[in-house]
Amino acid sequence: MVDSADPAALGRFWAALLDRPITGEDADEVDVALGNGQELVFGLVADPKVVKNRVHLDLTSTSPDDQAAIVARAVELGAKPVDIGQGDVPWVVLADPEGNEFCVLEQRDEYAHTGPVAAVVVDALDPRAQVAFWAGLTGLPVTREHDDFASLTQEAGPSLEFVRVTEPKAAKNRLHLDLAPPADGDLPTEVARLEAWGAVRADVGQIDVPWVVLADPEGNEFCVLTPR
Repeated sequence: MVDSADPAALGRFWAALLDRPITGEDADEVDVALGNGQELVFGLVADPKVVKNRVHLDLTSTSPDDQAAIVARAVELGAKPVDIGQGDVPWVVLADPEGNEFCVLEQRDEYAHTGPVAAVVVDALDPRAQVAFWAGLTGLPVTREHDDFASLTQEAGPSLEFVRVTEPKAAKNRLHLDLAPPADGDLPTEVARLEAWGAVRADVGQIDVPWVVLADPEGNEFCVLTPR
């Protein structure tokens, strides 16, 4: 889920950039299919972006020419280059029309199976602890783990990665994960399982909603949806 001041415009930007279809749209939400039952969802919020996002997307490329073409397409659609202190790196850092940072990676074989989104990347004070927590929640295998970087990998779809930073979380995340129990499960049982792993209830202003908002040990909000 991506917070947005204009879900229709932001959803169309990402659908065009990723060459993926919009599968749902109303006044408050736009859904863009990534494949394998996964979606990018853009939801209407009133709060403006005020700090660098602690969660961002990394996009794949298949060659230097493909990387350059993705960057050029993103800029043509309304993205802008941004400097977040990355220095001299082989990837390109951009921001979408609402300022959400994302990276267009150089070609990497490890992301050949993911589709256009290589990874959901989360800033972390302790990547080892975070990857252990999220492995328990999702059942995904830990594929890399050290003090500065750790990752979980799916058979298809983006990896979930944690990169060490020194700055603590200071604001509600504008990007967060939504998790759904198995189709034969139920929401209270799933929430209880996640709380047993160390998730805690979080209040982000939700009132009467059919999902439950939790946070991981570093305060990153995520939603537990009804089975589907």
